[in-house]
Amino acid sequence: MVEAVQVQLKKGVLELCVLALLSRGDAYGYELASRLAEGIGMGEGTIYPLMRRMQADGLVETYLVESHAGPSRKYYRLTEAGRTRFEDQKAEWTAFSGAVNAILGGAQ
Repeated sequence: MVEAVQVQLKKGVLELCVLALLSRGDAYGYELASRLAEGIGMGEGTIYPLMRRMQADGLVETYLVESHAGPSRKYYRLTEAGRTRFEDQKAEWTAFSGAVNAILGGAQ
């Protein structure tokens, strides 16, 4: 049961986390997946479907960068719509998490 709750919580904040990472700079898929795995325990299998959806929604755009060690890497960057979505979601998250923390802190 606890594991199911953790999965739902992580899925709920995954887009916000990706937007936050990309707000700091462009990144390629494996780099994003690694940072998410390290930070919140989300694996590579969850990132690519999300990135395709975010691209279809106009939140990110891609470009290729040549690599000396292998094939070209597809980098993602935020669009203006992506930056707006990030700011909106960040504000929502701050308000929501503050309210939850207040409730949790008051429960004794």
